[in-house]
Amino acid sequence: MNSHGITPACDARIEDFPANAAQETPQVADLIVAYLEQLGIDYIFGIPGGAIEPLYNALARSSRRGGPRPIVARHEAGAAFMADGYTRETGKIGVCCATSGPGATNLITGVACAFDNSIPMLVITGQPSLPSFGKRALQESACTGVDTLGMFRHCTRYNSLISHPEQIESKLITALQRAVRTPRGPAHLSIPLDILKSPSPVQVPSYDIGDKLRPVSQLDTEATDELLELLRRARNVRLLIGGSCGEAIGIILQFATQHDIPFATTPDGKGLINPCHPLYRGVFGFAGHHTANALLDDEAVDLVLAAGTSMNEWTSSGWSDTLLNEKLVHIDESAEHLARSPMARLHVHGRLLNIFTRLIERSPGPRNAGHASVNRPAPRGSHEDMLAAPTQFNSPASPITPQRLMRDLGRLFPPKTRFLADAGNSVAWSAHYLNPADRRHGERRLGGDSQRRNSGRRHSVGGWLRLTMDFAPMGWAIGGAIGTAAGNPQAPAVCITGDGSLLMNGQEISVAVAEGLNVIFVVLNDQALGMVKHGQRLAGAERIGFQLPATDFAAMARAMGANGHTIRSPQDLADLDIAAICHRRGPTLLDVHIDGEEVPPMNLRMQVLGTDL
Repeated sequence: MNSHGITPACDARIEDFPANAAQETPQVADLIVAYLEQLGIDYIFGIPGGAIEPLYNALARSSRRGGPRPIVARHEAGAAFMADGYTRETGKIGVCCATSGPGATNLITGVACAFDNSIPMLVITGQPSLPSFGKRALQESACTGVDTLGMFRHCTRYNSLISHPEQIESKLITALQRAVRTPRGPAHLSIPLDILKSPSPVQVPSYDIGDKLRPVSQLDTEATDELLELLRRARNVRLLIGGSCGEAIGIILQFATQHDIPFATTPDGKGLINPCHPLYRGVFGFAGHHTANALLDDEAVDLVLAAGTSMNEWTSSGWSDTLLNEKLVHIDESAEHLARSPMARLHVHGRLLNIFTRLIERSPGPRNAGHASVNRPAPRGSHEDMLAAPTQFNSPASPITPQRLMRDLGRLFPPKTRFLADAGNSVAWSAHYLNPADRRHGERRLGGDSQRRNSGRRHSVGGWLRLTMDFAPMGWAIGGAIGTAAGNPQAPAVCITGDGSLLMNGQEISVAVAEGLNVIFVVLNDQALGMVKHGQRLAGAERIGFQLPATDFAAMARAMGANGHTIRSPQDLADLDIAAICHRRGPTLLDVHIDGEEVPPMNLRMQVLGTDL
């Protein structure tokens, strides 16, 4: 018996087992899959096991008719990361599943990450059959065993056990609604084995579920009109664009351009805009730019609009007074986010697309009296003027500097590339230095039509750079890039990760191999847990526990069936055939030996930890 409760048949091959294609009575598992098919969901990410096997049987039947099919992860946390990446890319609900006991507990880190980053997700876990509850069944993990339902309660927006087949439709629809409605996040259903394989209470879905998941067109007209009055009186307005602006980014940029309002972004908002936009002044918050801080800290500024930002540690620059003061107007769809800015002059609660549409329709142009362009700051300089270490950004040194690596990644990969930056130094280097020059799609209504359906499909609102802000688990980007590529095989997915993260979750590369997905894994190899190493040095702490052994990651990738290249210099990177790599059916790993002595832009993190730099 394997670790997930499946006993293999001795001397038997998988093709010896019947497909059971003639099954006449749909099961509860088939009804679940039928609803997911109705939403246009392509994949369920997970690992099979005894308690969840009826769902995989249903997926086998679905696969044969061209419906949703499984993508098998190598660890359940990786499955949740893949569902997260799939959601960010497609706008559809990512679905992950696991068997009972250790399968469910392995999922929790990825589910908690989605919860903290407001990523809609459906999580399905199995349980032993109901009559065995309380009898110490193998991997029993309901209320009578290791209580996984209780564990998921703290990191989901909806969490329920299905105890009768008749509950499945109402609870599934409720779970999906709770996942996509603000506050968004994962919804969890725990389903016993006997319920999953019970006859379905209906032959076909009773409801058009797409109608029940349409976004609520929420708009606080009174607060929006109050904001209009503030804008009419203000002379120096600034704008902060957060990571939740994806659906509305086109209309927000139109508003900024119409009124000549310079803007900065949070780290997770950077990927939504074109870094060459003339009004862009950099990233405010973790790994941010001095130009962004100066933009908001100008004494002449009388109004700062912060849209779609959670006001957490990294997006508020460590809860900085530069942002959190009486000049602030906080605009957000989430009441949870608005609760973190009690000092704001005004809260505007509602769907950002509706709010900014109303602002554009009702506010005068920049040449009208009393508008924000009166004291507009000087035009922005070059991108390199924003950087903490522009010399290292252009350094020809070997080993390659991380700053130069970010420069070259931005220039070498095509405009449609999606970059995912992993926790640790990868996100610091990317947020500050990654700067693709040709990202004009950020100025269009990226995601503006994201709710318009085509068999349940939505468009990406994730932007060209994706990262996690709150929970930030190592290895998220590895699974996330695989889910991204599965959701959109036409766009290369570049995962920027560290050697520590790859040693933790690198087995998922073989999923990209098995699925033939175009994922480029860029490993920052410095033989260290880099953020730990530099954090200890900057803090004057004991230097311990950060070292990693020398590892040939290119060889490791080749052993799993991926392409692998070792990069030690800018020239090694320039010699690669990036066009061929981006058109390859399958993953490529770049084992990049970086200069490990370069310190990432992590001063904010040190300040929050209590280190005076």
